[in-house]
Amino acid sequence: MPTVEQQIDALRKEINAHNYRYHVVDDPSVPDAEYDRLMRDLSALEEANPELITVDSPTQRVGSAPLSAFTQIQHELPMLSLENAFTDEELLAFDKRIKTRLKTEQDIAYVCEPKLDGIAVSLLYTNGSLTRAATRGDGTSGEDITQNVRTIESVPLTLLGENFPARLEVRGEIYMSKKGFAQLNDEARKCDEKTFVNPRNAAAGSLRQLDSRITAARPLAIYCYGVGIAEGFELPATHSGMLECLKCWGLRINPQIDIAQNIGDCRVYYDKTLERRATLEYEIDGTVYKVNRLDWQAELGSGARAPRWAVAHKFPAQEELTQLLAVEFQVGRTGAITPVARLQPVFVGGVTVSNATLHNMDEIARLDVRVGDTVIVRRAGDVIPQIVQVVKNARPQGAKKIRVPPRCPVCGSAVERNDDEAAYRCVGGLVCAAQSKRAIQHFASRKAMDIDGLGDKRVDQLVDAGLVETVADLYSLDHASLSGLERMGTKSAVNLLAALAKSKTTTLSRFLFSLGIREVGESTARNLARHFGDLEDIATAPEEQLHEVEDVGPIVAQYIVHFFQSERNQKVVAELRAAGVQWPAIERTTVQALPLAGKTFVLTGTLQIWSREDAKQHLLRLGAKVAGSVSKKTDYVVAGDKAGSKLAKATELNVQILSEQEFVELLQ
Repeated sequence: MPTVEQQIDALRKEINAHNYRYHVVDDPSVPDAEYDRLMRDLSALEEANPELITVDSPTQRVGSAPLSAFTQIQHELPMLSLENAFTDEELLAFDKRIKTRLKTEQDIAYVCEPKLDGIAVSLLYTNGSLTRAATRGDGTSGEDITQNVRTIESVPLTLLGENFPARLEVRGEIYMSKKGFAQLNDEARKCDEKTFVNPRNAAAGSLRQLDSRITAARPLAIYCYGVGIAEGFELPATHSGMLECLKCWGLRINPQIDIAQNIGDCRVYYDKTLERRATLEYEIDGTVYKVNRLDWQAELGSGARAPRWAVAHKFPAQEELTQLLAVEFQVGRTGAITPVARLQPVFVGGVTVSNATLHNMDEIARLDVRVGDTVIVRRAGDVIPQIVQVVKNARPQGAKKIRVPPRCPVCGSAVERNDDEAAYRCVGGLVCAAQSKRAIQHFASRKAMDIDGLGDKRVDQLVDAGLVETVADLYSLDHASLSGLERMGTKSAVNLLAALAKSKTTTLSRFLFSLGIREVGESTARNLARHFGDLEDIATAPEEQLHEVEDVGPIVAQYIVHFFQSERNQKVVAELRAAGVQWPAIERTTVQALPLAGKTFVLTGTLQIWSREDAKQHLLRLGAKVAGSVSKKTDYVVAGDKAGSKLAKATELNVQILSEQEFVELLQ
């Protein structure tokens, strides 16, 4: 029978091994429930034997009593910054300087890695135990953040194996994931607290908490990228070999790291990384290239502020300063009045930005943004540019507060706001041309009536020409009326009329969705169609009866009733039916009665038999839910060719994975 001390030691080693598999190898060896059980067992033993608790125990990550202040530490080796390259010419010049200093014409091999937009830190391990963590600071001295870093799960408290240096100083980057950042800000908004500008700002603020229990609650992680000190150990001959050593010792290495055989390959790596930037779980602002041979690194040495053997190849900035020139208000399909910022044009995120979203009046109040302010505008990948911060000390005299217009800027109808909503809305309904245009665009969209050739610009053209006022007017169009439109040739007119004719045969669920009833999306429309089986029954159902439909709560039921009680809407629906819009009769059923009711599927990769959309429709018809991400609530993941992170997540969570053939057999 092992002693308590031996049981505790065995549990710690097992948990550390699982942490290594989860955080470093990205290949979990046990489900979360088993990991939690091991942690509970260890906690119970330590609680019963407090004299056996050590600072490097996995249970000691929860944080401890607040500090009064951070102490300063001196770095034994300076933590230098990196030289930047913004153009191909600067990158080639860097490579040329390397060759000149090394007196060689041969190609230089470089280790390439993403440049995380995080916080550089130093981790000191003594005899395999984490004894100190510090910020970069000014490069010579930094702040002692050991207590906070101990709370980060991907930072090992003890190194794996036995063959590691007696004293090992590791350099790395602590960051906050995009998802974690969004959740942190969402929680802050709910509590009416200040939000963070970006993930780097959030990571820095989390690391500098005097109360490490706050740090422990923040979603921080680390990637290690280098070694400062390695006493009593001979490092490999290459930087890449050194990184493999770190990985073997349980330290987390970025899986995107690669080796380029020359500077041209570095440029290829840059392009590939820039292309996948938006899909990474963390923010990056460039790539980093480091001479692979450590003897060459030593020969090249360092300047006053940067090593000569490394360079950061920066991406176009995602945040820039500019001036807010004006705010205009746009009207959406449901009448929502959305403020849009007009900016002094600025190059950010690879494009010139002159407009940005301000979301709603609550966001304007939170930012305290005014016309004339200098603002920080952010654009990340395909995300709509947004104002994230105001530079208050640059506010000019006479900066104007932003106020919602009392009248709709399109139709002049009153603008109102319900107590339970953030948005202001125009009450004009279909009288408002802006709402009419958006309603028609929605009606014609692929998941609604799927009218090919009726895009946003064509809808604008039809409404502006007075040919279409409501969705029912679409079916009154003829060749004569269309031929008078600019850029509408004979073939385009014929094709559009054919698409309109084709769209008349649809399904009840698509028709309901196309009407644009507030909060009635595809899933709710499908559930309504199944439950009632007939449009007339839906249109006349009282709120209490609508509550019986899955996904229909009191608010949605109210919207449905109000929609069908409107004489204007009744008229439009009657005109659509009179124009020949029809659908096959369906048998009434409930979602619960369908064979896949209550099951959640996630589709990933390329499917060969069906498109992803077709597969989704098959699942929905059988009562399943189709989610966009994998969680513990997912029942099945259908993995096609080149399935990526969702497949890995399913494996991690022990979710059942189906091949496409198995998926087809399940449906059959």
